Amino acid sequence: MAQDQTFFKSLRNLETSYRNIRILSIIIITACVLMTIGSLIFAYKVDSDSDNRVYVVEQGKTLIAALRKDVRENRPVEARDHIRRFHELFFTLDPDGNSIEEHIREALPYGDESIERLYLDTKEKGYYSNLIQAAASQEIQVDSIRLDLNQYPYRFRSFARQQIIRLTKVTTRRLITDGYLRNVSRSEVNPHGFLIEQLEIVDNSDIEERLRR
Repeated sequence: MAQDQTFFKSLRNLETSYRNIRILSIIIITACVLMTIGSLIFAYKVDSDSDNRVYVVEQGKTLIAALRKDVRENRPVEARDHIRRFHELFFTLDPDGNSIEEHIREALPYGDESIERLYLDTKEKGYYSNLIQAAASQEIQVDSIRLDLNQYPYRFRSFARQQIIRLTKVTTRRLITDGYLRNVSRSEVNPHGFLIEQLEIVDNSDIEERLRR
């Protein structure tokens, strides 16, 4: 009789152990499933946030990533900032060959071959050499940008004032440019994801000339 009780007791212990193992296995499997689901949700959220990211250039130096709900809502802002930043890089010049080349090198990824062609034509005419020899600087202020988002590529017209600062005088010029914007992939050198095409200078006439004090 004692042996039978011991046998049944062992069976009950075995059954209890099996039940505990089964419960533990269910808990572990459930935890793994929950962790997997949580990881998938997190990865999806990170991917969505990455797709909904806007890059803004602050003072032409720092890239700031800002989340937004709808990419299309910010495209006009990015487009105008892309155009403005290109003009600041391309038309702001110091009487130093290395500085001029650095500005042009930063500006080239903002557009197509029309920008490089404009640079080469300007260089061939001796414009940059004359600035260096005269110790003259060139500054630009973009006043407004007209952008048509109803057609693609997006046509734009930029209105700016250009100042050429020499030792004895300052010449102010009108600078009006035309071109188109095409969507491209974002990158560190092109944070807005636009490409300027068919850039053309429409007007670059003198407005005034005054002596420096």
